[in-house]
Amino acid sequence: MHFAAFIEVGESVIEPLKFYENNVANSVRLLNTLKQNNIRKFVFSSTCAIFGTPEKMPLTEKTPMSPASPYAKNKLVVEWALADSATAWGLGFVALRYFNAAGAAADGTIGEDHDPETHLIPNVLKVALGQREAIKVFGTDYPTPDGTCVRDYVHVEDLAVAHVRALEVLRPGEQRFYNTGTGQGASVREVVEVSRKVTGHPIPLIEEGRRAGDVPTLYADNALIRKELGWAPKYNDLESVVASAWNWHSNHPRGFDDRS
Repeated sequence: MHFAAFIEVGESVIEPLKFYENNVANSVRLLNTLKQNNIRKFVFSSTCAIFGTPEKMPLTEKTPMSPASPYAKNKLVVEWALADSATAWGLGFVALRYFNAAGAAADGTIGEDHDPETHLIPNVLKVALGQREAIKVFGTDYPTPDGTCVRDYVHVEDLAVAHVRALEVLRPGEQRFYNTGTGQGASVREVVEVSRKVTGHPIPLIEEGRRAGDVPTLYADNALIRKELGWAPKYNDLESVVASAWNWHSNHPRGFDDRS
């Protein structure tokens, strides 16, 4: 299972070669190692960002792909390399096209601890913890109901189950692609409102201009993964996702440094 990559979209626009070296070249090196050792089952963490700015929602596996950032292009190139490897030497793979991974373990033992932190929900919760003064909202003039970007927030435990299911069914030579999301979107403002409800903190906003590489709306049609893997998200509402994240962050305000 291949999870490793640089992921920050804005950084990929500024330093594209850094991203191609790590995300593409290192993935090719990994595939060569698999080939040399006759390992022919591979689960890849891909991304819904490969679809770019689609004409309609929700995104299906047949939605035309038009990646808008170097990061998204990286992921699509690796998907191509996987498909060509399947044809050439019988690699079997599943590409799980993540939407926005979020939340924390239900028992509160594992959560997000990035430096720097770029994900929306942890940064919103850092405001509630007093670690940030406000949350910046990048772009308030998108063609969405409230002008802010809309994303599909899928819980990490649900993603973990998807990986296990994928590995269980995969056979050498197979090529499978699945959009792995909840099937519903939430705007940045909605994330903030839900976080205010969960934490009881006002969480002030600072409105900024759009970021390069962001697209207005992305959420999944997850019918195919439901049908073929029997997968369905357990965390199917935003409040439960945010609540699990808050359980982690409020009990571990310094991340894993807080563990005894």
